[in-house]
Amino acid sequence: MKKIVYSLLLVAATFFTTNAQRIAIVDINAVLGSMNEYTIAEKEIERISSEWRQEISKEYDKIKSLYNKYQAEQVLLSDDAKAERENEIIKKEEEVRELQRLKFGPEGELFKKRQQMVAPIQDKVFTAIQDYAADRGYDLIFDKASATGLLFTAPEYDKTEDIINKVK
Repeated sequence: MKKIVYSLLLVAATFFTTNAQRIAIVDINAVLGSMNEYTIAEKEIERISSEWRQEISKEYDKIKSLYNKYQAEQVLLSDDAKAERENEIIKKEEEVRELQRLKFGPEGELFKKRQQMVAPIQDKVFTAIQDYAADRGYDLIFDKASATGLLFTAPEYDKTEDIINKVK
């Protein structure tokens, strides 16, 4: 019985060593950061985002001004006038929150702009990685930048520089 188990272990060990997978590690963030087109796209997205944040901030300042004015005049207002002003402030807050959602929400304009500008660059990088893997015979390539389960990697597996050179 022991001979059969040892024979099976020997066959399994031989199988796994002859069919060893080739593995590489790439830092996607480093690759993207090395690309001028990505840097330009990120700067443009940040510029647009900053403009929209300023616009929203101005709207919140207007609401704060309305509220301060309401607080100062509250004593002089009738109940109907108070309710009208409160409703006006609430309506403005809802409008600004909606604007914020439209610009920065999960399906907002910023998300769409990022997809429009960055997705083609990311596709270029992933195509380069696929071509690199096919050319060099790699079976698996892990992203070092988002490697949540990757605890250690030997430096010889890191092929980030090769991919950077391939996308240029």
